[in-house]
Amino acid sequence: MSLKAFAAKIFARITYAKIRKWADHPIEAQDKVFRELIASASGTTFGKDHGFDEIRTPRDFAERVPVRDYEALKPYVERVVAGEENVLWPGKPVYFAKTSGTTSGAKYIPITSESMPHHIRAARNAILCYIRETGNASFVDGKMIFLQGSPVLQEKNGIKLGRLSGIVAHYVPGYLQKNRMPSWETNCIDDWETKVDAIVEETLPEDMTVISGIPSWVQMYFERLQARSGKKVGDVFKNFRLFIYGGVNYEPYRARFEKLIGRKVDSIELFPASEGFFAYQDSQREKGMLLQLDSGIFYEFIRADDFFEENPVRLTIKEVETGVNYVMIISTNAGLWSYNLGDTIQFTTLSPYRVVVSGRIKHFTSAFGEHVIAKEVEEAMKQGIEHFGGSINEFTVAPQTDPEEGQLPYHEWLVEFGEEPDDMPGFVQTLDKTLQKQNSYYYDLISGNVLQPLKITRIRKDGFASYMKYMGKLGGQNKVQRLSNDRKLAEALYKYKL
Repeated sequence: MSLKAFAAKIFARITYAKIRKWADHPIEAQDKVFRELIASASGTTFGKDHGFDEIRTPRDFAERVPVRDYEALKPYVERVVAGEENVLWPGKPVYFAKTSGTTSGAKYIPITSESMPHHIRAARNAILCYIRETGNASFVDGKMIFLQGSPVLQEKNGIKLGRLSGIVAHYVPGYLQKNRMPSWETNCIDDWETKVDAIVEETLPEDMTVISGIPSWVQMYFERLQARSGKKVGDVFKNFRLFIYGGVNYEPYRARFEKLIGRKVDSIELFPASEGFFAYQDSQREKGMLLQLDSGIFYEFIRADDFFEENPVRLTIKEVETGVNYVMIISTNAGLWSYNLGDTIQFTTLSPYRVVVSGRIKHFTSAFGEHVIAKEVEEAMKQGIEHFGGSINEFTVAPQTDPEEGQLPYHEWLVEFGEEPDDMPGFVQTLDKTLQKQNSYYYDLISGNVLQPLKITRIRKDGFASYMKYMGKLGGQNKVQRLSNDRKLAEALYKYKL
């Protein structure tokens, strides 16, 4: 064992002990975060507008600070972007994480000197938890690749801005600098396909042990690596042992990954966003990711079924239950207040508090009242592949409300297969039956002959990537929308169908 690996094991044990201190006292951790956030921001414009001086409890907070999405918070954000100080948080942000908005163009998410360290610490702690639990630390001696956006930052009124992954690239610890790939020059390439080809050339001769990124884009890297070398990824990188991912569920891609790699590798799931680093997988044995309760983020939760009602109940961490679909509302030390992130989560355990991402509150299929969410279609896809083989590169689901004359409406699954299942009719039937088991509304619609079973439309090889490129969203942190409640995405993908 190398000195570096030995030191990593010691550091992992120390870090885990610190994590347990707050994870074992979650209510106290959140109470402390809440008090600190309110006290710190009471003198800001937002704090004065909402009477922070008179807020004592989360109930007071809920009564004074309504839930807002980016559009509703935008008037305050625009003042920060214009250079005004003490608007949402004391002083000015150190960065803006620039993301793609769906209704108003670019979104500027503030990152402060208080919030930035938590992005770095959480990613580090995820790896350290893995080392402590498994005892595996040899990978720290090899090369590590993080597929991310360009680290080249712009500036707006004295504040640097860029993609979150590009900002984080400036904070790679010194002890990892020699191990990190790709090179700075390659990382700065804007065009994703050119960048992936350059990464392939740089990494081919290296001893890659850790690979990280959004699964769909890492899959592109693996496919090009295999095409270039003529070998399985696991044969090119014999010591590749750990895949770290976030952004989308890995399960629909797992079979394809294991075929490309040629063997199984351990994985760590992360739940990062420009707005904060919320959770990471702290155990290989337990389902879910450890919710970060001491990281400058105060959480509230609204039952997804109640979210669109007037004044839905906002719950704190001590009031949640397992297995319920919640919209996650955050208030942070970056100056986001009662902010609707848009993600829905479910708790898998309450001691400690672990979550899985179940979807997006705006991304669902409910054209017939079924409210199917991402977690349900991804589980169905997982079951289909496990039973009938094959693999998928990407897929999305949309309602077909205007079928051919004489047919019932149905859910249309637009799927780009890596390899098709052995028995396509059986595969489709398993998808539909699994979805019915998970969603009673969908079951009722099928059994009541309101809907017919789902249908698959095959998308050609690289069809989704071609669509994302056309939309200017190829690579980086961009993801394909898993579910739609209309036909816009489905119709756009038709030009790429087989």
